[in-house]
Amino acid sequence: MRKIACCILVFFFFSKKVIAQTAERSILSLDGRWHYIVDPYNTGDRARFYLDKQQNSKTQLLEYDFEKSPTLSVPGDWNSQDDKLLFYEGPVWYEKKFEAAPKEGKKYFVQFEAVNYKADVYVNGAPVGSHTGGFTPFEFEVTGFLVNGSNSIVVKADNTRKKENVPTEDFDWWNYGGITRNVMLEERPATFISDFNIQLSKGDLNSATGSIQLTGNRLQQEITIQILEANLQVKIKTDSSGKASFIFPVKNITYWTPENPQLYTVTASADSDAIRDRIGFRTIQTEGQNMLLNGKSIFLRGVCLHEENPSIPGRPRNIDEYRLLLLKAKEMHCNFVRLAHYPHSAYVSKLADEMGLLLWEEVPVYWSINWENQSAFENAKQQLTELIRRDHNRASVIIWSVGNETSTNDAREKFMEGLADLARHRDSTRLISAALLGHFDSAKVFHLNDPLSNKLDVVSFNEYAGWYFSSPDSISTYTFNITTSKPVIVTEFGGDALAGFHTDSATRFSEEFQEKIYKEQLGIISNIDGLRGIAPWILFDFRSPKRINPTYQQYWNRKGLISETGQKKKAYYVLKGFYEIIEKKYKSN
Repeated sequence: MRKIACCILVFFFFSKKVIAQTAERSILSLDGRWHYIVDPYNTGDRARFYLDKQQNSKTQLLEYDFEKSPTLSVPGDWNSQDDKLLFYEGPVWYEKKFEAAPKEGKKYFVQFEAVNYKADVYVNGAPVGSHTGGFTPFEFEVTGFLVNGSNSIVVKADNTRKKENVPTEDFDWWNYGGITRNVMLEERPATFISDFNIQLSKGDLNSATGSIQLTGNRLQQEITIQILEANLQVKIKTDSSGKASFIFPVKNITYWTPENPQLYTVTASADSDAIRDRIGFRTIQTEGQNMLLNGKSIFLRGVCLHEENPSIPGRPRNIDEYRLLLLKAKEMHCNFVRLAHYPHSAYVSKLADEMGLLLWEEVPVYWSINWENQSAFENAKQQLTELIRRDHNRASVIIWSVGNETSTNDAREKFMEGLADLARHRDSTRLISAALLGHFDSAKVFHLNDPLSNKLDVVSFNEYAGWYFSSPDSISTYTFNITTSKPVIVTEFGGDALAGFHTDSATRFSEEFQEKIYKEQLGIISNIDGLRGIAPWILFDFRSPKRINPTYQQYWNRKGLISETGQKKKAYYVLKGFYEIIEKKYKSN
């Protein structure tokens, strides 16, 4: 009998579906048009913009007025909505009025799915909280700050790059600022379910493991967990801290795979609250140099992806705009997407669950972080924790990545090993990795000697033979010497091409040059021992202030297989054809 972390009162399979008694939570969307004030000299704190004053007399001095200020769409970045703000970095103040009718005995939370980078939030002139980190969700309780009737919310969003930030000052994507994802006001009971996770146990297709957390004044309650379509139910009790952990046997489960992304309705019901989610059940593990999904060998046919959509400027703003990105990956016969280099919207992981795409999710520990700064480390831990907490029920997510292209040194080792340990502690059911750096020596042999790989389940690396050094014609002379007993993923390779620019394969920035890189790279990469996946850089061209060639780049990274206008380049068809062959090979096995 397995030891479990809580007392299971009742466990049984039942022949009739039991419908959970769900407590509906009232949610008010705060999306829409918000007034905004650009504040490059950061005067809003001194002028107390958060009080949202209106001029009451003609003699009153008031040097701001939200009501007469322009508006931006939320969710959305400010850079793509106002031409004057394309390159802007600094504070912008947002304001919105909304109606509320708070009820006695209820709690109220304002939730943000992401604000880049630092957010200071005020409700009716009172500070309710601050959050640092541009890509993960956060919330503040506002129960005592709401009034019956008209309310005001003010957000100071500041995307200023700083050395101690995560990412730090130097990174290769557009620094989109603002309230980039959804905002809502949620009503909850006095004691509510604040966290719930469930997944198949590590390497065990016959048991489910998870935990639940209550927050409030009635922390010891009986919880009923149901997997409705599988006719499974378990009853557990939370302890004095409101937490219960569980392990229980499962049957009648169709395992989630990219080919058959089966989802189940899962409910968790307490006396005071209930939640519902659609969850797939699968295991992911390694065995030597093999990677196993539900105990079967899998090869990751992947591509990297930034959070930009060719149908609109700036960040995607709704689920359909995110769906387009994943559909383009599916069209290329991908079963895997590396979400670079920061947490993407929750829409992406939910869509991937439905569409059958495996995901690599990453925190923006990118290039050179201020490794010895404790606040930077704490913020990186916070972002990783918030990402895992958000997506721990998503079957599509199989790898947590703790960073990208970070040079080795003692301080960096301590920093990133700490993140790997945190990820493993927070989630034992998924794999841990990072996109590492290796080097080609004078004999054209690639070596990977990163001590961080000892902490990882999967050894992954980026390399750009044919683009940043050598030429496409010489790629075939390069070899790999990667001594590891773990699975290997090549997480980046490629080169820039301006869509529609055609000439010979020796001319840089031509589609033919990029096409040649892909043909030659796929040839040498295929010979790597233990190769279990690839994710070339990148699906779509994306904005970057570091890419300033006036002829070919114009502030766009052109390594996309598809242009920012949706035009497929020649290399796209090379990779698609390669994946078709791999897909058929694994189907035949």
